[in-house]
Amino acid sequence: MPTIARFSIAPVKSTALHHPQEIRLERYGAVGDRSFYLIDAGGGLFGGGKLGRLVKIRADVDEPAKRLRLEFPDGTVVEGSTDARGDAVTTDFWGRRTSGAVVPGPWTEALSEYAGRPLRLVRPDRPGDARDELPVSLLSLASAEKLAADAGSDRPRDSRRFRMLVELGGCEPYEEDTWEGRRLRLGDAVVKVMGPIPRCVVTTQGPDTGEKDFPTLSAIARHRGRGRSGTLDFGVYGTILEPGVARVGEPAELV
Repeated sequence: MPTIARFSIAPVKSTALHHPQEIRLERYGAVGDRSFYLIDAGGGLFGGGKLGRLVKIRADVDEPAKRLRLEFPDGTVVEGSTDARGDAVTTDFWGRRTSGAVVPGPWTEALSEYAGRPLRLVRPDRPGDARDELPVSLLSLASAEKLAADAGSDRPRDSRRFRMLVELGGCEPYEEDTWEGRRLRLGDAVVKVMGPIPRCVVTTQGPDTGEKDFPTLSAIARHRGRGRSGTLDFGVYGTILEPGVARVGEPAELV
């Protein structure tokens, strides 16, 4: 039976992944995932596709205390309150308009210095609005293993490069592709499996360094082909029908 093998969340979109043993799934997504995102000087969304080494920044959020801590790879730590609300902004998330507000504090200077360009930290007005598309992403470890074997490289075997919310053990390769339209119980939560996830350049980057280290998109094209929309798909999206807590090691059961 498929089981939950790992969760991956990023309190600030595109920064280092956290791997909690349990998560709370609400209808908007996982609590604590992508609580903030970054924009550039022109107000455009800024993420790992533009600067891979954002993954070397560790972000820790204490929501009850409304505090954020950023640790940079040189050991520098910047922390402070996220309670204040700055300028209102609207950000284009690949055709979806997300409203939010700049978070005043030390973040602008520290992030801009690290990136070598002006950046601002934004909190979306609604939880979950900093996600890429749908609130849940799913991938089986067997699919990553299969891609690695077909490509003759260990790189895809480290499935963190795909930055999926939920990774599953005990599956056949690409089994999750066959679940579209089905309901999947994850702990106390129930998810409806939706369509495939089109992949981007971030999957070509090492999960610890952010440097391009494997032609993941070419490997997907070569060994899986293009999806029905002509996209390079890997993993599946889901929506949350019943909120609840899910834990590593629990069954992932089709219902």
